[in-house]
Amino acid sequence: MASKNSSTSTSPVYRIPPYYYIHVLDQNTNVSRLELGPKTFIKQENVTVIIGPEKMVTVPPRHYCVVENPVVKDEAGQVQFDENGQAKLLHADLDIRLEKDYKEPFPLYPGEVLRQPVTPLKHVVANSALRLKAVLDFDDNGEQRKAGDEWLFEGPGTYTPRKEVSVEEQIRATVIGSNQAIRLSAKKEIIDRTGQLRVTGEHWLVKKTGAYLPLAYETVVNVEDASVLTDKKALHLRALKTFTDDFGQLRKNGDEWLITIEQTETHILNVYEQLVDNVSVTTLNSRQYCVILDPISDDGKNQLGKKKLVVGEKSFFLQPGERLEKGIQDVYILGEDEGVILKCIESFDDESDDERRRPGDRWMVRGPREYIPPTQVEVLLRRKAIPLDENEGIYVRDIKSGRVRAVVGQTYMLTQNEELWDKELTEQVETLLMRDPLTDRMIKVKDTTTKSQTKREKFKVVTFRVPHNTAVQVYDYKAKHARIVFGPELVMLGPDEHFTLINLSGSVPKKPNQIRSLALLLGPDFLTDIIVVETADHARLSVQLSCNWFFDTKDRTDETEAQKLFSVPDFIGDVAKAIASRVRGAAAGVQFDDFHKNSASIIRASVFGVELIPETTTSTDKQSTPQTRVRDRLVFPQNNLVITSIDIQSVEPVDQRTRDALQKSVQLAIEITTMSQEAGAKHEASRREQEAKGFLERQRIKDEAEAEEVRKSLLELQALSAAVESTGQAKAEAQSRAESTRIEGEAAVDQARLKAEASKIEAEAELNRLKLAREAEVKYMREQNELEINKKQNMSQIEIEKFQQQVEAIGAETIQAIATSGPETQVKLLQALGLQSTLITDGRSPINLMNFGQNLLGETTGAL
Repeated sequence: MASKNSSTSTSPVYRIPPYYYIHVLDQNTNVSRLELGPKTFIKQENVTVIIGPEKMVTVPPRHYCVVENPVVKDEAGQVQFDENGQAKLLHADLDIRLEKDYKEPFPLYPGEVLRQPVTPLKHVVANSALRLKAVLDFDDNGEQRKAGDEWLFEGPGTYTPRKEVSVEEQIRATVIGSNQAIRLSAKKEIIDRTGQLRVTGEHWLVKKTGAYLPLAYETVVNVEDASVLTDKKALHLRALKTFTDDFGQLRKNGDEWLITIEQTETHILNVYEQLVDNVSVTTLNSRQYCVILDPISDDGKNQLGKKKLVVGEKSFFLQPGERLEKGIQDVYILGEDEGVILKCIESFDDESDDERRRPGDRWMVRGPREYIPPTQVEVLLRRKAIPLDENEGIYVRDIKSGRVRAVVGQTYMLTQNEELWDKELTEQVETLLMRDPLTDRMIKVKDTTTKSQTKREKFKVVTFRVPHNTAVQVYDYKAKHARIVFGPELVMLGPDEHFTLINLSGSVPKKPNQIRSLALLLGPDFLTDIIVVETADHARLSVQLSCNWFFDTKDRTDETEAQKLFSVPDFIGDVAKAIASRVRGAAAGVQFDDFHKNSASIIRASVFGVELIPETTTSTDKQSTPQTRVRDRLVFPQNNLVITSIDIQSVEPVDQRTRDALQKSVQLAIEITTMSQEAGAKHEASRREQEAKGFLERQRIKDEAEAEEVRKSLLELQALSAAVESTGQAKAEAQSRAESTRIEGEAAVDQARLKAEASKIEAEAELNRLKLAREAEVKYMREQNELEINKKQNMSQIEIEKFQQQVEAIGAETIQAIATSGPETQVKLLQALGLQSTLITDGRSPINLMNFGQNLLGETTGAL
């Protein structure tokens, strides 16, 4: 027989426990019906069990479940069936079953579906709510709800679900702290909690401190924090719509205004207010001022184009639209040597000078004083007196007349109609001015293009220190006059004066415009040049000459004589050309041999010239022959240049053949001298060689005799050594054999002793090892046994405690019920079948039928 909780597919008996059910399909009528327990259902051949046994649905307190396609019930709560016995269903409908309606477990009829299992009812805590939405039209305790309506179920409370309502979300209240507000938006036209009508899309603020639970059609946009206003901070706001602000003032769309601490300590932006910026306070001390452009008038409007002067000490906030012209400016504190140049841009009465100023006027305010320019005045420049030494100066230009003058050696402050004038010089002159006039008084052209590290301040008077024994020419282009300054002296240029740049020839041979300088060296100095000359026999020679020169400036106060120094621009080139022409003329009248032998006298005579020597003889009987001599100087009267001496450094033929012939003759003379010296040296070397050979032969013979004596001594010593060696070898061999035998014997004895000690040590080590191993093994077995015993004891204790806890958890009554459940079930089954007595055995246990029959007879007799 099958068990009570399950049935096999072959058994027709289904035992349905209490609070269980099955669905049975009658295949003849194709109708499903419900069978409830406790009962034993015997399946017929035309019946099929679709579901079951299944446990009934139990709804505990404060729980619910949702059943889809519920059965139809009458007013008394009885299930309605059709004519075929099939339970009627509300298809596509839902039934929410609560504990109050279904206190007992209930089954699911055929066709019913448990849409949602047993679920606890939702508890809504305080400051939270459920947003509900109607999916069907229904009457909510006298209030008509239309499909699509939304409302709140506010806590604290337990929400009981309905099939016409869906829970959209759980809403928690927003906590509004101090200096906070929440911004709400309406999703449709509603009346808010204050009773005010709100249209769709409208925004508003809730500033009441505490928890605020938004309505179903209210959306929390964000939480607005209040802006804290201080003495140094204000808020610049702009109106997004015409409205009345928190201070009761009407603001039109686009208006901008400030909120300061004088109005409120904290401010939360209205929904129609936009924060433009946080405005910091503008603070002026007693030495500062500022000019505000487009200031705010009393009616709150910007006065465009106007200015307002604010003088410290003062703190204020710039209103919207206001801006500072040049920021915070310092008051002009003028010393005795300072002043400011002002320009009038708007007519006004100057109270400081009791004068009417008109636009375009320029004037200067001099110190010592403090000056704050009014808004009608523009400060052009701040001037300070320029202290000048007696060797310093500046160029000053009058902007009205254009006249330029130099101010030298005094402290001078420019007036309002004066300015510093920059004197422009050529780049070459600028470079030469930056050079040291003593060490670099002359510079090559290629070096004049290098830029100096220090730039000249062009408004300062140009000064140049004229070195000793030099002269500088300064030309005034306005007065058409030149002045010569001899060194050492300091030259200061006027506005219209310029230096005369000296361009001289340089290098060897001389080339024009190679050296540039501002100062002309008066000498003495020298110049070197190479001149090509041609003799009478057409031999061309290159002659390198060097001559000394100086300028004869005896009377420097004579302006006419001084002007001659600069009358020849390139005196180096002129001198070189003059000397070259005289040398060429002299060389053209002599032969090559004569010129080569007497070049010095010919060149000196051609350059300096000759003069007659005054007669010194007094004889009257003979006529004396005039004698001449070479002059000692050459004078150029155009610029008083004097050539004092000339040196011929080299004379070389230009023609290659002449040069080769001259070189060949010189080489021939050198070879003759070399050969004579070589023959003498050979004779002396032969004599010295013979003397060395004789000395070497005598020394060789002497060395051989000494070697024979040493060889004799060596042979004697070798014989003696051989005798000693033969005797010592025999003795040494005998001693070594005896020593070897003794050492071998001692080594054998030591070896035997060491072997014995090693065997003893090995035996003792093995004994100790075995002893320790046995002790460790015994200890290990003991500890392992102890651990096993402890483990068994612990496991036994755990099993005992487990059994005790199971017994205590199940209870004595439960154990008794379990033990007697089998017989009791059998008794009830027999009673259900209507049997008075029965005997069931498995055939393996013997039964005393005699006693059983006597008992039956006894019971029958007793009953009768």
